[in-house]
Amino acid sequence: MSSLIAAGFAVEAADGRLSSLSADLRAVVDLGADAVELTLTSLDLIAGGRMIEERVAPLLALTRQFDVTYTAHGLVSSNFMDPDTLPSQLQAAKALVELCDRIGARVLVQHGGFLRADQIHQRADAVDREREALHELCAYAARHGVRIALENIFSTAPGQYRQTPAEIAGTVKAVNHPALVALIDFSHAYLEATYRGLDFMAEIAAMAPVAGHLHVHDSFGRPKGFYEAFFPQEAVALGIGDLHLPLGWGDIAWERIFSELRFLPGTVLMMEIGERYRQEQPASLAFARQLMSLSAKA
Repeated sequence: MSSLIAAGFAVEAADGRLSSLSADLRAVVDLGADAVELTLTSLDLIAGGRMIEERVAPLLALTRQFDVTYTAHGLVSSNFMDPDTLPSQLQAAKALVELCDRIGARVLVQHGGFLRADQIHQRADAVDREREALHELCAYAARHGVRIALENIFSTAPGQYRQTPAEIAGTVKAVNHPALVALIDFSHAYLEATYRGLDFMAEIAAMAPVAGHLHVHDSFGRPKGFYEAFFPQEAVALGIGDLHLPLGWGDIAWERIFSELRFLPGTVLMMEIGERYRQEQPASLAFARQLMSLSAKA
């Protein structure tokens, strides 16, 4: 029996308006997705760490129209390693937990932290700082019936400090809270493994036993470096960067991954393949369900 319970797509408000998120949500539900990840911070729903009730009410009315499993993406800029913004980060994350509870989203995505190359004096305490913040957030999330999913990210600047996917798994184990799981973003892991000369399969295998949420989209695992594409399509042409491609457009070995790795019970397979690839989304959804079947058989 598969530990994967649903497959779907992440949606966002491309222009910061609820109508934009609504259109994206309705489109993926019409495709047959049974799970949707709401990118909450693409809307003005939180101000200074508190919910804006008059903005939350229309979102609640929208989400109640669809019988799907909701998860939520928190701050894309989330960073519990940064001492300067940590108090504000934690306050906003707690407000997002409350919002998740209101809309029935039982998973909130939190990005793994990082430090800039010039933050040398903050590195010694960076991991402990993040772990302490995660423990506080998880204690709060548990009271609201929400799990925090800690996502592995890839290096985006020279000299940047980030944890590898295996180190993210180590953080989840060290925090040791039932409301904390790892989130494997396979493309991010592929990029970071290439950049650092690590074994991609070994890195994601280290995460799998504590992984309770998955971000799935394709790429070629080629770090961006200093390359700047004029059109986004040019990066795709070269296969460079975090491309968020339809499944099968890149070269990630999806069948091997889902045949070999096991994840925590109740895990959602969430595709971060956006509106740009709307015509490819149905094929990706069908492919995702084949991967769920592979996972169930092994």
